[in-house]
Amino acid sequence: MRVDFDPETMRGADFYRFLTSVVIPRPIAWISTVTPDGSTENLAPHSFFSIASTDPPIVQFTSIGRKDSLRNVEDTGEFVVNFSSEPLLRLINATATDFPRSVSEFDFAGIDREPSLRVRPPRVAASPVVLECRSHTTLRMGNSTLVFGRVLHAAVHEDHIVDGRPGSARLLPLTKLGGDEWGTLGEVLHLSRIPYEEPRP
Repeated sequence: MRVDFDPETMRGADFYRFLTSVVIPRPIAWISTVTPDGSTENLAPHSFFSIASTDPPIVQFTSIGRKDSLRNVEDTGEFVVNFSSEPLLRLINATATDFPRSVSEFDFAGIDREPSLRVRPPRVAASPVVLECRSHTTLRMGNSTLVFGRVLHAAVHEDHIVDGRPGSARLLPLTKLGGDEWGTLGEVLHLSRIPYEEPRP
């Protein structure tokens, strides 16, 4: 027997908790931005994150409500996606607090920065992979805004490269589950796609 959940009769917050417990695991975009005057650098995790296009390379994250990351992207047109790795869990969680826009999460959590190559927002020095992005499109949808960013530059720590690309076992990706649950890589399964073959006459 199934238990039914009807979004039309549930409070939005309750169905949010339901959805985020079902759509798992979710990769985490650790987004760094900067205020227009450059006075404050913002850093926040966003677990609604994916690839939107590969040619041109565009990634997408969602801001639920008007968070500082969204405001800074709208005002400056730039952001950096810092890869969320398992060793960085406590730092990532420390930057999830809803600080005022004038507070730098880099400073609050004691996170080392490094300069970006193509955009103004700094990169997280300890993050194994960074994607420097320019805002491509924003799309308002309900209580959320989807932010699409074109990847202008990517950089990977050399010890995380395996056979010419980032290796998952070395990256140790961190994911978000439901509630206060976080996920780690666990067992990796290898299974090749089955190619379609035209039937023989």
